[in-house]
Amino acid sequence: MSAPYRRHQEWQSGTVPRRDYDPAALGAAIYPLLNSVVVPRPIAWVSTRSASGVDNLAPHSFFTISSVVPPVVQFTSVGHKDSLRNAQATGEFVVSLCPEALVEQVNLTGTDYPPDISEFDAVGLTREASRLVAPPRVAESPVALECRVVGTKDFGGGSVVVFGEVVWAVVDEAVLREDRPEIGLLKPLARLGADEWSTIGEISERKRVPYASIAQAQA
Repeated sequence: MSAPYRRHQEWQSGTVPRRDYDPAALGAAIYPLLNSVVVPRPIAWVSTRSASGVDNLAPHSFFTISSVVPPVVQFTSVGHKDSLRNAQATGEFVVSLCPEALVEQVNLTGTDYPPDISEFDAVGLTREASRLVAPPRVAESPVALECRVVGTKDFGGGSVVVFGEVVWAVVDEAVLREDRPEIGLLKPLARLGADEWSTIGEISERKRVPYASIAQAQA
C-alpha cells in the first residue's frame, strides 16, 4: 500500500508536476483513468428477468440517484450486457445493496455467465419475490429498490445509461435507526480502480453551513 499523497503540502512548494490526458485522443483508453479517479463508487446489484424467464444478477458500479421526486436511480451498462437487454425488453429491474459480507458473491455475479444461466443459482443466492415488478430481490441483501425503466441514454461506444423510477423500496428493520438506514449497519461495498474494492471505513459527520451563519460570524 502506497503512503498517503499529500498534494496540498507539495503544491505549496510548487514541486508537483501534472500529466495531461486528451479524451479525444485516448478514446476508450480513458476508461482506467476515469475508473480510478471517480471513486469510491456505490454498486447497484441489478437483478432482471429475461423474456424467457431467466433471472440475471450483476453488479454495476456506474450507479447513482438521478431524481428524488419522482425517485429515479440510474446505472450504466458498459457494453450490451444481460442487465441492459433484459431491462430494455421487460421495462423492469431491481437494485439490491451490496453489503461487505457478500463481497465474494457480488464479485462472482460479475462473471460472464451465458444468458441461460441464472447468477442466483450459480452463486447460491436466494430469490425474494418483489412486490410490484417481476425480477426478484436478493434475499441476503438488506435493501432493495424495485424499479420501472423510464428511459435510456446511449452515448455510443457501448455505454448505455438506464434510468429507473423506484416504485417500491424495502429495508431490513435491523439496519434502521430512527426510521433511517444506518450506514454503519448497512456496511455497503464500493468499487475503486482496476480490481480494487472498498468498504465504508471511517465515518465522520459535517452539518451543512448556511451562508447566514458565515456572514454573521464575519460581521
